[in-house]
Amino acid sequence: MKGFGEIGKLMKIQSEIVRLQEELEARRIEASSGGGMVRAVMNGHGELVELKIDPQVVNPQEVEMLQDLILAAVSEAKRRTQEMVREEMSKIVPAGLMGKIPGLIT
Repeated sequence: MKGFGEIGKLMKIQSEIVRLQEELEARRIEASSGGGMVRAVMNGHGELVELKIDPQVVNPQEVEMLQDLILAAVSEAKRRTQEMVREEMSKIVPAGLMGKIPGLIT
């Protein structure tokens, strides 16, 4: 009967993961670069949902700088999103199972 307890635990973990995935859709993670001149916002699934650019940095002679600022803001937002997801998953999935469940974001 011990196996049924383990199945119950796995089912609970699975339902918590499904709940978290739904919650992540609504979460917003923000990062900026250039002292806030470029701001990127992602949802908890790592999708870019908003990009704000201060008009001061829109200079045709400095397109490369603007591109670098955008990349920096988006990259940082992605890193923060992944960090947040790992933290949330660690609250649900026991440490021994992290990285061992196929399709699990870790």
